Amino acid sequence: MEQFTSSIVLSILLIFASAAFTDNILLARFLGMCSVIGVSNRVNTSLGLGAAVIFVTVVTTAMNYAVYYYMLVPLGLEYLRLITFIVMIAAVTQLIEMIIERLSEGLYYSLGIFLPLITVNCAILGLSLFMLNKPYGFIQTLAFGGGGGFGWFLAIVLISGIREKIDEKRLPPGLAGPGITLIIIGIMALAFVGFSGMIKI
Repeated sequence: MEQFTSSIVLSILLIFASAAFTDNILLARFLGMCSVIGVSNRVNTSLGLGAAVIFVTVVTTAMNYAVYYYMLVPLGLEYLRLITFIVMIAAVTQLIEMIIERLSEGLYYSLGIFLPLITVNCAILGLSLFMLNKPYGFIQTLAFGGGGGFGWFLAIVLISGIREKIDEKRLPPGLAGPGITLIIIGIMALAFVGFSGMIKI
């Protein structure tokens, strides 16, 4: 029994690590880049948005898993998965937006339009859709959603840390802002390619 439990825990940890590193949603699949380009100029803002994305990905992958396998599949309505997932993501994003506005008004205004744009963040929708291609149970899906959200969080915080160290005023005008951000993302993506094949779930 103890060996069985430890193998389950190890499987969950491997799924989390795989989603966060070897199959990073931003640096391996390049999803959710619009928010990264717009918000990654300050670490504090990136931390807030990244934490919100982790919360939304975990909750929405769990909810979408339950709705898909316990409602849509039994009723033969699998073709409604896309609109259903978007509605779920929008509802959870609205909830997190109200919570952040109540708890931290400064963070709420610094995130600006990018907080409600979590609703259309393709990384979050992508994780819910990729979940359907995995042979995961509910707990494994939670690990997959959490790992995917953490991978996006890790990427945006690292990118914002690098951008804070760069004096963009000394860059050529074409490279300041989005230009240098895309270059940083490209270099980091090359580094994360090194994790490819290390964990296969």
